[in-house]
Amino acid sequence: MADNNSDAPKQKIGQKHPTPTPGNGDRVFYETLYRQRPESEMAQEWCVNYGVLPEEEAAKLYKKIQKRKAAAKSVGGSSSPGPKSEKKKGTSSSKKKKSKKILDDVEFDAGMGAGGDEGIGLAAM
Repeated sequence: MADNNSDAPKQKIGQKHPTPTPGNGDRVFYETLYRQRPESEMAQEWCVNYGVLPEEEAAKLYKKIQKRKAAAKSVGGSSSPGPKSEKKKGTSSSKKKKSKKILDDVEFDAGMGAGGDEGIGLAAM
């Protein structure tokens, strides 16, 4: 049997998604952002994940991204929240006050509703 992998396009290091066409809006945005601000972490990750950079540049950025993610993970970056998310007794009473204010806002009617006989063009009659 023929090897099916030879038909598939070769993925670059760090690539997770198929490479979009050059006219794709996301690709244009992130490539432009990366050209204008090469230090942009968002642009670096997108360009590596979608394989739009040359092999050498993608390999360098992939290593840089891995180091950045490892550093963020060891520091306790933005992954899952730890046990620090315990609620204090004082915050529950402030939540009740906030929810009451929201209910009061719901009861307020600004008079913007349209009735059955109101409509565009009827004011001229």
